[in-house]
Amino acid sequence: MVIFGTLSQYAALAFSLGTMVCLLLGVMRNDARWTQAGRRCLVSVTACTTLASIALGYLFLSDSFQVEYVASYSDRALPIFYKLTAFWAGQKGSLLVWAWVLALCSALVVYNNRREPDSRLTPYVYLVLGGTLSFFLYLLCAVTSPFEALAFTPQDGQGLNPMLQNPGMVFHPPTLFLGYIGFTIPFAYAIAAMVTGTTDASWIKKTRAWNVLSWIFLTVGIILGCQWAYVELGWGGYWAWDPVENASFIPWLVSTAFIHTAIIQERRGIMKVWNMVLILLTFLLCIFGTYLVRSGVLQSVHDFGATGLGGYFLAFLGIATVGGVYLLAESYGEFKTSNALESYLSRESTFLFNNVILLALAFATLLGTIFPLISEAVTGNKITVGQPFFNQVNTPLFLLLLAITGVCPLIGWRKASPANLRKNFLRPALSALATGGALFAAGVRVPSALLAFILAAFVAGTIVQEYVLVVLSRGAVTGEATWSAAPRLLWRMRRRYGGHLVHLGLVLTVVGITGSSAYKIEAQGTLAKGESLGIGTYELKYEDFRQYQKFNRTVYAATLGISKGGTRLGALDAERRYYVNAKQPTTEVSLRSTLWEDLYVTMPGIGSNGDITLKVAVNPLLLWFWIGGGLMVVGGVLAIIPPRKRKTP
Repeated sequence: MVIFGTLSQYAALAFSLGTMVCLLLGVMRNDARWTQAGRRCLVSVTACTTLASIALGYLFLSDSFQVEYVASYSDRALPIFYKLTAFWAGQKGSLLVWAWVLALCSALVVYNNRREPDSRLTPYVYLVLGGTLSFFLYLLCAVTSPFEALAFTPQDGQGLNPMLQNPGMVFHPPTLFLGYIGFTIPFAYAIAAMVTGTTDASWIKKTRAWNVLSWIFLTVGIILGCQWAYVELGWGGYWAWDPVENASFIPWLVSTAFIHTAIIQERRGIMKVWNMVLILLTFLLCIFGTYLVRSGVLQSVHDFGATGLGGYFLAFLGIATVGGVYLLAESYGEFKTSNALESYLSRESTFLFNNVILLALAFATLLGTIFPLISEAVTGNKITVGQPFFNQVNTPLFLLLLAITGVCPLIGWRKASPANLRKNFLRPALSALATGGALFAAGVRVPSALLAFILAAFVAGTIVQEYVLVVLSRGAVTGEATWSAAPRLLWRMRRRYGGHLVHLGLVLTVVGITGSSAYKIEAQGTLAKGESLGIGTYELKYEDFRQYQKFNRTVYAATLGISKGGTRLGALDAERRYYVNAKQPTTEVSLRSTLWEDLYVTMPGIGSNGDITLKVAVNPLLLWFWIGGGLMVVGGVLAIIPPRKRKTP
């Protein structure tokens, strides 16, 4: 199976290079037969990478420790569930996942274009995809193969890092990869459009669909990563501005900017050059993020360390950047439009302002992330900026972005009148002020938190007002009942209201972040059996202690009785685990979550006399962060569902 996997990788590389040769010949000779051959070669890459992936999965399941990668990330005691996820736990396997998923996406592009054999764009799209695949497959074949064999066969493997033995390992990395890799398709369409001078709406429609799909997967990946980091000590909490976390967040911000301005290009035919820049930038930032994760130049709890691949990714990044900038300069005249914004009081201008803020957030996050590299180049010392820098710089920008999110739906296209603004702003503004007054009376005094809640209420008010008015208007015209008009309107105008759901999700995430960061309380104590620890209105009583074996770990669990205001709510088990082949025990998080607050309990120490040390926190409103993230994904999915084609009589 080792030889089979290795040969499959080499065959995939040969087919990807064949794709490029055939398509270049097809373009140069204007011969459709070569183009067809290149298309078939590209599909064949998918088959070969699939076979290589099956081979690696089999090696993990069969405990084939003669393979260095399998021996490094698995052992005999590891549950089957995690033997499969160990596939992408290391740098080599995750690189194979990159190539495999990109090949699958390429095959899907070929399938989607099956009815457009004469398209001018597709040969260049396939050429870019084939070139990108060749780069990743070259690394797998010549530099860092997951099928590399050891000189001997060890009795057992080294096992999987206990922090990776979490359900988050199943979904977080694959969805993050899908997001990253998916942005290759818009990049390929953008390059093809610039080479061919295709300035019509065809390429932007396909690009936007792939961009939104990739944005959905990246959003899912980020949210799942936050949830995993929240329940796994050592990852730094649900968001810690870690370099690897930032590496996924930066392209998410830029792709979000593109999703907004793509609407303007579709409606008004303007901002073509700007959209091209955003597409190129998103892809380049994805490659740069991959470089950060695999180069070891920055310290992160999430990266693969120094893998020796940094130089290769920098070279690929340089070629893609120079090529993209050259094509952009060459085609600038073709994409430049004479149309311009008619008024600063228009929806187009709010979209533009939204873009400025999103890019400012991306730049500030990028600057903070790579500041250690800049300081080392200038002073010889790596100086790291921590969470205070990101919070101080990005919080005002996020609040500004939230305000713009509320203003945008209230302003009409092209030009808005003062009367129109007064009419649309009055109710949301009053609801926001009423919310602020109620919160102030309830004791909310932190200025930034109060401002965030007021803006959140304003944005929610604009969304609800817009939807309710349209539903009532539809009912007045058609006579349809409100209860049936509301869901039908949501489905019929799913792109528009999918976007509103995304904005509503953003509101809820802001509520969750604000509540949990501004009003978090913590307590710590050492308890003997029968003693209690109080935090806020909660009381935790140490009731029992157990030791037992489960799968590949020994568990030490303390049962804690939870009471609030004298009323017993139930019990939580605080755990420490000792995994087979692990050098250190791990501390697990016990959680009691409600819409109002999370009770977050860990047990960092167990004394020889049976005493336990507890760390407890109360995180207000955090559940709304996860609900908001889920709503953003649902909104994105709703927005991307294509309209049903009408049958021609």
